[in-house]
Amino acid sequence: MKEITLGIDIGGTNTVFGAVDLEGKCYFEGRIRTQDFKSFTEFVAELRFAIDKHIGTLDFSHQILGIGVGAPNGNFYTGSLDLAPNLPWKGKVEVAKEFKAQFDLPVWVTNDAKAAAIGEMMYGAAKGMRDFLVITLGTGLGSGFVVNGNLIYGHDGFAGEFGHVIVSHDGRECGCGRHGCLETYASATGIKRTVYKQLADSLKPSSLRSVSFDLLSADMISKAAEAGDEVAIQAFEYTGQILGSKLADVVHIFSPEAIILFGGLAKAGELILAPVKHHMELNLLPIFRNKVKVLPSGIHGSNAAVLGAAALAWKELGFSVK
Repeated sequence: MKEITLGIDIGGTNTVFGAVDLEGKCYFEGRIRTQDFKSFTEFVAELRFAIDKHIGTLDFSHQILGIGVGAPNGNFYTGSLDLAPNLPWKGKVEVAKEFKAQFDLPVWVTNDAKAAAIGEMMYGAAKGMRDFLVITLGTGLGSGFVVNGNLIYGHDGFAGEFGHVIVSHDGRECGCGRHGCLETYASATGIKRTVYKQLADSLKPSSLRSVSFDLLSADMISKAAEAGDEVAIQAFEYTGQILGSKLADVVHIFSPEAIILFGGLAKAGELILAPVKHHMELNLLPIFRNKVKVLPSGIHGSNAAVLGAAALAWKELGFSVK
């Protein structure tokens, strides 16, 4: 009998799902459009239908033990999504309760960045580590803090909102309603804003001048930097300066073994890793210098979010990778 868990990542545009064994092998993957469903009950029913079609391709030797769900504002303690941004369902959404009713399996819920941290611990760059931090650099900035092998949730389930520490109180407007949050600078959206400000403030030639803000992507900025575009290079340096200085504060607080960068902007590799590491070290007390690794994600491929969510289920079921 092959034991598997289901990993489900609920995103603002799409929801991806898959079946994963304890070693990280993904047996199937699929997706549905999150935004197509105004009712969460209808969304879960359609998700069950889509998953059942894939399960039908497996033989009877597979046993599903549980479900892990990663989603914006997912609360591990309550199994709910609380005031989740960019999702069609408002208020408090009872995720675990609805999934249990549809699947009759144990269900665990957390936010997507915390799921990514568990995925890195089981299958990625944090294997064997007990103290580390995962930073997800996507549309926003998410984070998962692991201390002594356990995720930090806080008393209410929402600990670890590193993306909303303040860089500057009169800084950029954030989607949360405040100004100067770290994610407005250090994220795929943040580096786009940096590029446009640099283009406005200088007359330097750049291949990015002809690209509209909506079409501009972190990948395009990365490719421009690799081609020697000075505006793009400076954008990565500025992003790394801000993120690195704030990560120094984190190191002073809990002294992790490593900081792992995950997500679209992190795919730029050394373009972002090098300035982050440099500026973090510049801002560290001497006792902390040259002790903390800054690493790219060790989970590769389109199923990274699925692996993270599935790893949550494996962890809560009491399993660990040998």
